[in-house]
Order: sequence, then structure tokens, then C-alpha cells
Amino acid sequence: MRWRNRTIASADFQSWAISNPLTRRIARRDAARVYDLVSGFVYSQTLLACVQLDLFSRIGEGTAEIGQLARSTDIPPERMERLCQAAAALDLLERAGTRRYRLGRLGAAICGVPGLDDMIRHHAMFYRDIADPVALMRGETAPELAQFWPYVFGQSGVTDQSVAQTYSGLMTSSQTLVSEETLRAIDLSGVQRLLDVGGGTGAFLKAVGQSWPGVERHLFDLPHVVATVGDPDLTVHSGSFRDDPLPRGHDACSLIRVLYDHDDDTVRALLAQCHDALPPGGRILVSEPMAGGEHPNKAGDAYFGFYTLAMTTGRPRSAARHSELLAEAGFASIEILRTARPFITGVITARRPKASI
Repeated sequence: MRWRNRTIASADFQSWAISNPLTRRIARRDAARVYDLVSGFVYSQTLLACVQLDLFSRIGEGTAEIGQLARSTDIPPERMERLCQAAAALDLLERAGTRRYRLGRLGAAICGVPGLDDMIRHHAMFYRDIADPVALMRGETAPELAQFWPYVFGQSGVTDQSVAQTYSGLMTSSQTLVSEETLRAIDLSGVQRLLDVGGGTGAFLKAVGQSWPGVERHLFDLPHVVATVGDPDLTVHSGSFRDDPLPRGHDACSLIRVLYDHDDDTVRALLAQCHDALPPGGRILVSEPMAGGEHPNKAGDAYFGFYTLAMTTGRPRSAARHSELLAEAGFASIEILRTARPFITGVITARRPKASI
């Protein structure tokens, strides 16, 4: 590996590789990947600008002319054309004639995911937090994300209803794809009562009700979060898993995008709570972004690694690390399930043993 890296780092080798027919494709691909790493922030800002200006909804299923878009957004025409050209280069838009554009494949796909535009808008805060990544890693900044997600710090201390609504609204938006991926991977046959711990306003449980209508669904979260739940089919329990015992009487519990918000000590305590609250043979379901461990991945290790750093708490964990923590809490029959889109979520299930082991 040392010889390989020394060779690749040579300017003479780079020049030779790009001109040699046998290595040209690899050299061009690597050069393009490096260029995308350098330019990635600009790509993200292009997407953010399109969402903030509602370009996708303004264009809709038809086409739009530059002057029309410029007038409706109060952007000078020449700058709007520059944005549309950039968006077209990223497959967000497509040219539809002279100075006219329609949705591209990725732009249409974004419109097809409920709540995704809210998540993209939310990233403006994250981008500001990582503007100086070295200062962030040294702990020299005061990240905005740490203030936006207050519930991960001393959970029961937040009483501002408006903060709760903002937090819960974004959580609900982000749960659509996670719920879809999770329910595609798991089998809830035999589950009678499911307790969703830290389930926000019940987005995951609502999805469970559509796929598994026979499951009795219970929700446990902070009082000011569950106060916004409007689904009469859900049984709501209010409390903090840091301070209050979990409700009993459920044969399964779920943790959907909960553990990566917290440090190992908090996770250990929560998993122990879940274990004690379940009957022998009871099941636990963990679904959240996961790191790659020995095989790092972009979503878990790069994106969520820095996102949780900006939150100043928590971290993404590999499936293997989750399995260790589940076993440490007393769970057995641990199974890592395959998901169609692992960059959205990973899924692990386990059971409380029926007899001591």
C-alpha cells in the first residue's frame, strides 16, 4: 500500500496514467472523484438554492422560462440562468429549449419524497456549522445544531412548545423513508403490542399501522412531543427514558433513529431499560444510520459522523457495535437485516432470551 500511494502521488505517474490507454479510464475516474470532493459543497448549495426558491414546484410537470422564474423569485435573469444551468448539470433540471427548463430526474425524485425539501432547507444550519471543520473538531465553535436538537441533552428539561413542534415536524419529515426501509426489512408476525421509544409524533407507528394493522401501537416520548400527537389509534405514554421507567406489557419495542443521538453510556442504559421492560422472548428493533466499521461508508461515517459532531452528542455506530451493545444488555438472537437503501437506515433485531443464558 505504501508503494502504491507513493506511486500515485507522483506527478510524473499522474501524467503518464492519464495518457496511457490501459490506465486512462481509472485515472480519469479518480480525477473526477477528486474534483467532485472539491466541488461538493457548491453542488449542495445549488440544491439548497433550488429548494429555497421553490424552483421544482414552480416548474412542476411543465416547463418554465428563465424570465418567468426570475420574476417570481426576484432573482436577476442572468443569475437565474446561471442557477438553472448549474442545476441541469446536476440532473436536478433539464434544458427544454432556449432559456427554458423542466425537472430533471433528481429534481422529480426530490418532489416525490414527502418532507425532503424540509430536510434540505434544514441543512443550511449544518453547512454553517461545518464551515470551519477543524474548529468544529477542536470544540472551538458553538454549533447551531446543538441548539436545534435540544432533547438529546437532559431530555425532560425542554418545555417550549414551539421548539417541540419544530423538532417534531422535522423528525416526522425525516421518518418517511426510514419507516419504508425498516418495514420492508422486518417481519412483525406474532407481535401484538409494539412500544416505539422516542417515537416523536408517531410517524413510524402510523406506517406500522398501514403495513401491520393488527399490531397494537404504543408511543413513548417527552410530554411536549407527544402533546402534538393527533392519532387516536395510538396509545401515548409521556416521559423521559433518562428519568422514567419504560411502560410494561409490550412484546416488542422499537428504537427508530434514537441511539445515534447519544453516547455509549446513555445507549447502554436505554437498552437495559428495553430489556427489562420486555417479557422473555420479547423483540427489540433498532433502525438508524449506521457506520461501516472496518468498511467505512459515506452516509454513516462521513455524513452522520460530522452531523452528530455538530450536534455535540452521539455518533453513528456500526452494525457490529450495535450488536455488542445489545448483547451487553442481555439480548440474544441478534440479526443484522439487509435494507434496500443502507444509506437511509440499517436495521437490527434481537430478543430477550426466554431463559437465562
